[in-house]
Amino acid sequence: MSDISKTSAAPARAGLLSMKYMPWIIAAILLMILPFIFTNNSSITIMSQMWITVIFALAYNMLLGQGGMLSFGHAVYMGLGGFFCMHIMNYVEDFGLALPLPLLPLFGGLFGMGFAMIIGSFSTSGAGTRFAMISLGVGELIAACSIIVVAFFGGEEGISGDRTYGLPFFGVEFLKQIEVYYLISFWLMVSAVLMYLFSRTPVGRMANAVRDNPERAQFLGYSSRWVRFYSFCASGFFCGIAGGLFAISYEILTEENLNAVQSGTILLVTFLGGVGFFFGPIIGAIAFTLLQTVLSLQTELWAFYAGALFVATVMFFPGGLAGLLMMHVPAARFGKLKTLGVPYLKTLLPGAIGILGLCCLVEMTFHYRHAATGDNEMTLFWTTFDSHSVTPWLLVIAVTAVAFFIMRKTAPELKEAWADANSPPKGGA
Repeated sequence: MSDISKTSAAPARAGLLSMKYMPWIIAAILLMILPFIFTNNSSITIMSQMWITVIFALAYNMLLGQGGMLSFGHAVYMGLGGFFCMHIMNYVEDFGLALPLPLLPLFGGLFGMGFAMIIGSFSTSGAGTRFAMISLGVGELIAACSIIVVAFFGGEEGISGDRTYGLPFFGVEFLKQIEVYYLISFWLMVSAVLMYLFSRTPVGRMANAVRDNPERAQFLGYSSRWVRFYSFCASGFFCGIAGGLFAISYEILTEENLNAVQSGTILLVTFLGGVGFFFGPIIGAIAFTLLQTVLSLQTELWAFYAGALFVATVMFFPGGLAGLLMMHVPAARFGKLKTLGVPYLKTLLPGAIGILGLCCLVEMTFHYRHAATGDNEMTLFWTTFDSHSVTPWLLVIAVTAVAFFIMRKTAPELKEAWADANSPPKGGA
């Protein structure tokens, strides 16, 4: 009887393992085929930037999401890793060192971890305001040193290098952007897997316990300070890897790579994606990179829209975009997810039209106030019109008002459908 149960349990375990590894397999396949879908160099460059931001955001989430440590200066470790890699790149060129380029991010990671060990030795005794203020002070200090210590940081101009002077790696000299893309994709998969495995180690799990209740963890015999320290050092390592990849991709680093603006940006990215989920920073990095690159080509106000999205996420969806997706898991488990289709269409479509209408009003106001004298024509959604005429304003205001009115009228129906979808079936489990 036991042999039969073991035989029947084997396929079940194999199925669970395949489901466990399936997201990683799908991610690897997507990383390989995306350059064949988006073939131009600009798209490949955007995707490379996106994957670097993903590594940085995942590393930051190790600190904030898992350890509960809010840092206002975490870009320092990415920047220092990038500067160190740039110096190694230049030494390889000057002295002909036999160092393959794909290994360069590892040195950036080690340098970032080394600096994190120094800062973490006195900053990780607490995770509240004290840690946040120390991180802010360290970030400002290093940003100031980047102007003063010219030998390492290069002053205001930064330092640059040439990745093509390194030792070829199996004949690849990284002359083409697609070669750099695959290098970044490789390090993305390696870093993501290692960070995921770290979250499953005893230290990673204790980081969650220390985040939620440090006194209880201390009572059970675990040192909250050392748990934070290990998480901090691991985060610094992967930030350094992201910095090394940035140095390889762009071949230049400046003070902007480690200042408070960059630290605030990664905080925004992580919160936007969702700090409570491992895949949250991935979503946030992709969304923000698209806003920063694609949307910035269409409007000068992209930062305004990114800030508005961030505020709306914090106010209405504290779990971020990942949390918004995970809210639908109960409905999917109960088999009622499809019942939300029509209510979503009735409410969210008018809401989206209303939001686009507000964006049109913002763009029209900006053009009206800041356009050159005599430049009255502007283009929105492939439509050219006179921004100084009354008719476009009245039309946009009317469409926006009607859209929000419809959304408000249909909102109760969506609320009722949502409650029903998240309720167990009658007579079911």
